[in-house]
Amino acid sequence: MPFDLGATVRLTADCLDPDGTLITAASAAVTVTLPDGTTAAPAAAETTVPGRYRADYVTAVPGRHTVRWIWDEPAHAYTDVFDVQEAAPPAILSLADAKAHLNIPADSHGDDGEVRFWNAATTRAVEYFTGPIVPRTITEDHPGRAAPVVVLRYTPVLDLVAVQAVRDGSTAYDVDTLDVNPTTGEVTLPGGGVLRGPLRFTYRAGRTVVAENISAGARIILQHLWLTQRAGRRGGLPGGGQDYSVSEPIPGLGYAIPNRALNLLEPDRLPPGVE
Repeated sequence: MPFDLGATVRLTADCLDPDGTLITAASAAVTVTLPDGTTAAPAAAETTVPGRYRADYVTAVPGRHTVRWIWDEPAHAYTDVFDVQEAAPPAILSLADAKAHLNIPADSHGDDGEVRFWNAATTRAVEYFTGPIVPRTITEDHPGRAAPVVVLRYTPVLDLVAVQAVRDGSTAYDVDTLDVNPTTGEVTLPGGGVLRGPLRFTYRAGRTVVAENISAGARIILQHLWLTQRAGRRGGLPGGGQDYSVSEPIPGLGYAIPNRALNLLEPDRLPPGVE
């Protein structure tokens, strides 16, 4: 499961001899390669179990990290990865709401990491149909041809932050002089005329209020994903198999989304061809 930005990741690995037996090495080193290509070398130490080593690394940037262990005498190596999520990862449901819907007691924390993972997957699934729900800042480039309208790729648009020239980053248009249609994402000049680029638009997209049908659809998707991954374990609602059934594949998502959730999301579904 992804780690929170700023959290300490306890890295563990076993030094094995050629026969696959745990063994104490003469030296041990671990290197963490960050998403930007820089590296860190947290101190590695043997635990109370001979041949088993650990190191603590404090996360500093979001993204995929690679971990490389090297031992000497005997020579052994091990590579692993871990992910660090954004400081404010998008999620339609809070952890408390997600646990309540899955009938997990609020004071039970053993499944929190897994619930958060499937909650994030649920958010992505909902936004596949509706566009951004959780507000976020988006930066995108548009080609250089002159046009009376530039259509931003993600809606609904909350506000336009900046419009810059792609070549040098200078301000191309004052955002206060532009009109933005929050529903369609269309950017125009109020008095007419054309926008000349290439242009880099920075804007915020999402919703300040999440409608009940979207929240309900998210809960159904979360429940469905939770049940399919935890067959026979606790956390499901009685009769959930029928309530959350998927009778036919959905283009782009297969059988991941129950039809009942899709029905709830229909009023806010993006028009064909709109992201």
